[in-house]
Amino acid sequence: MSFEVIFLGTGTSGGVPMIACDCDVCRSEDTKDKRLRTAVLIRSEQTSICIDAGPDFRRQMLDNQVKALDAILITHGHRDHVGGIDDIRPFNFLQGKVIDIFCDQYAEQMIKEQYSYAFKDTEYDYAPKMKFSIIGDKKFTINELEITPIQVMHYKLPVTAFRIGDFTYITDAKTIADSEVEKIKGTKTLVVNALRHREHNAHFTIEEALAFVAKINPEKAYFIHMSHHFGKHEAVQPTLPSHVHIAYDGLKIYID
Repeated sequence: MSFEVIFLGTGTSGGVPMIACDCDVCRSEDTKDKRLRTAVLIRSEQTSICIDAGPDFRRQMLDNQVKALDAILITHGHRDHVGGIDDIRPFNFLQGKVIDIFCDQYAEQMIKEQYSYAFKDTEYDYAPKMKFSIIGDKKFTINELEITPIQVMHYKLPVTAFRIGDFTYITDAKTIADSEVEKIKGTKTLVVNALRHREHNAHFTIEEALAFVAKINPEKAYFIHMSHHFGKHEAVQPTLPSHVHIAYDGLKIYID
């Protein structure tokens, strides 16, 4: 099972640069320091799926020339991860079908609250059309891709991480139960959130992310969901172990 992973966005909820901020990171001219809200595209020969569809979804689809979409995996219902769902409409029109949304029951409820107009009993043709499949703790498949859901905790909110083959994607994690860590072990490519150095009650710090990488011991790890307090790419990357990389928007990796 081989596929391509495109990092559509690697920033935290406010993105980088932050509105009205004049810090060195926000003023950086390095394109690797400019971060849309976190999401990835997973694309194989048969299948194209996104993990999350935040407020930058439209731009991310255009920037990466995404022409087809089979499904969206939702990690959780916060706005920075579902705020672009209305922009599935072109895929509805062009593909002539609804978009499958895979998420837990909490995310389904939050999406239906945010997009209540899409679920009203009317014949309005221009609302986004989606079909929910509720994720439990069992593996599921989208075409040829077998996906293992993994529960992590974003303070008190359950968030779904996903493992596809030897690739695991985790965002907005602060704690992970031992039973869920067992599902991650053996991962060769690990993507994990690393917000900043300073403590946060709902996100891994850089140090916590590094400790988690050491625990899993993948061949390669990539940091995502970074704030402007993370630091500049060119300054932080040399301080990390050689197998740990700072992801950036537009980065492509290949999973065999």
